Parts: sequence; structure tokens; C-alpha cells
Amino acid sequence: MLTRTDEMEDRVEARFLTLTDVSETLNVTLAQTKALVRSGDLSAIKIGGRGAWRVERSALEEYIERMYSQTREFIAREQTGGAEQRDQAHT
Repeated sequence: MLTRTDEMEDRVEARFLTLTDVSETLNVTLAQTKALVRSGDLSAIKIGGRGAWRVERSALEEYIERMYSQTREFIAREQTGGAEQRDQAHT
């Protein structure tokens, strides 16, 4: 039987995610997620006496959007670079 607290928790998404949650969301290993945090690419906080890492849901979404943007830029550069190389080969 669900309690009122359980029902409230189901309706409200948690603000913070564990590194395991982030790993599952990104479909990468926990080690890769830790490396993203250590490098500063993904913002996180260390909380509690044992120093548990937490990533704010909005920080993860911002990271994902940044990666989409960087990927689009990379593809555009590759397409432009490939066209330039073909043009140079024909001259």
C-alpha cells in the first residue's frame, strides 16, 4: 500500500541524481561518469560525511544540450572540411 509520502515522491522528480542514475541516463559506465565530474565537464556536488556525489537534474540536462550543440558543430565542420578536400582534389 502506498503512503501519501510515496505518492508525493512519485509525482515530484528528485532534484538530484546519483552518479549511477546519471550513468544509466547517459548509457555509459560509472567510471566514465566519474571522469566527466572530475574533469568539470559535468557539474556535481559532494555531500554528506562520506562525500556522496550528486548531479542536479538541470545540470545533466544542460550537459546533454551542450553535447548536442558540440556534436552539431563537429558534424558541420566535418561536412565543410570534406567538401573543401574534395574541391582541392579536383583543382
